[in-house]
Amino acid sequence: MAANPSLVVRLVSASVTVANRAGSIIRDIMKAGDLGVVHKDKDKTDPQTEADRKAQRCIVASLTKRFPGVTIIGEEELAQEEDSLLEMADSEEVLKVECPPNLKNVKPEEVCIWVDPVDGTTEYTQGYLDHVTVLIGVAVNGKAVGGVIHQPYYNYKAGPGAPMGRTTWGIVGVGCYGCEHKDLSGGKRVITTTRSHGTDAVQETIDAMQPDEILRVGGAGHKVLLVLEGRASAYIFASPGCKKWDTCAPEALLTSLGGKLTDVHGAHYKYHKEVKTRNMGGVIAAYKDHEFYLSRIPQSIKDQLPNE
Repeated sequence: MAANPSLVVRLVSASVTVANRAGSIIRDIMKAGDLGVVHKDKDKTDPQTEADRKAQRCIVASLTKRFPGVTIIGEEELAQEEDSLLEMADSEEVLKVECPPNLKNVKPEEVCIWVDPVDGTTEYTQGYLDHVTVLIGVAVNGKAVGGVIHQPYYNYKAGPGAPMGRTTWGIVGVGCYGCEHKDLSGGKRVITTTRSHGTDAVQETIDAMQPDEILRVGGAGHKVLLVLEGRASAYIFASPGCKKWDTCAPEALLTSLGGKLTDVHGAHYKYHKEVKTRNMGGVIAAYKDHEFYLSRIPQSIKDQLPNE
């Protein structure tokens, strides 16, 4: 363990263990067979399940108990309950790292944590379990600096008894751990994008990239993991729709590995507690050649999306 771990390191350490706990909750609810689905919109395109509710209560209650001065914003609007869901353990792996000098003296009031307890809820209800992630992003003074992406169903097709679940975490200035970047695209330009929120503008932007292959999958966390692992060259979504809890953790991980996530204008999103939760300028994320993808976006598309 590093001597006197900084607040940021301790936050990421706690987030790793509570994300793992949330993953167990998500699997247990699916195994029990009653997802408790309710719809947050009249068109029934934004479901919420008991897994969303219980996982968020676990994450928020646990982090609030340990870090009372920190702002925590979760996707679900819930009454917080003190119950048996508290997870108070640490990740010893995270606690061993040396905090970058610019993050050593961060104060609780400078921190905002963004939580998506089940990123890819629609996919969770439809059985696309490998698309599902738990996202916990740590922002300092509005900048994404740390993140955790947990995959509850990683390796779930390996058969009975196989270990399930994987957690990827990172801190900007330290690195990204839990997955390894390899160029798995075979030299092709592979674009990943939404499977359920496509529009003419989204498709026009993807066409402008001249991709060799398009991966249409669910969940912002899952898409960024495809980029982190090298299975996709870029994640392109030229439309409003993503929220801050969808992108804070993925942006931190991608940045920690040397990549970049911005809106279509090349601007980084801000993650302080007063911001609007919706990302109005779309998402352009790439491990490398980010400027190329920005340059290919049609000006007519950029004109449709506000610059925050």
